[in-house]
Amino acid sequence: MLAMVLPAAAGAWQAKPTQPAPPPRPVVIVQPPADARFQQAVREQQVRDQLQKNQLEEQLRQRQMQAMRQPYAADPAHAARLDQADQAQRELYRGRQQDVLDRYQSTVAPPVVHSAGEPASSGSGG
Repeated sequence: MLAMVLPAAAGAWQAKPTQPAPPPRPVVIVQPPADARFQQAVREQQVRDQLQKNQLEEQLRQRQMQAMRQPYAADPAHAARLDQADQAQRELYRGRQQDVLDRYQSTVAPPVVHSAGEPASSGSGG
C-alpha cells in the first residue's frame, strides 16, 4: 500500500502549479421590444394550434382506418392495401407536422449574415 502512495505523492509534489482559468466573459442579453415578443408569442401559439389540429385529424383518420379494416380482416390482399394506404397517410401526417415546424423556424431564425471578408466555402475540405 505504501509503495502505491509514495509515487503518487511525489508526482503531486513535483507538479507545477497551474494558472487559474480566466473568468468567463459577461453575456449581454438584449430584450426584444414588446411588440416583437407579442408577435413571437402569437406565432408560437399558431404553431401549437396547427400541430394540435393536425394531431387530432390524424387520430380521427386512424380510428376510421381501424373501422375500415375490421370487415376485411380475413382478406390478406385487402389488408395489405389498407396497410399501404395507412403508411402513406402517416407519412403525409409527419410531413405536414414537419412543414409547420420548418415554416415556424424560418420565421424566427435570425438571418444568416456573411461578412465580406470571409471567403466562400469551396467544399474541398482542405
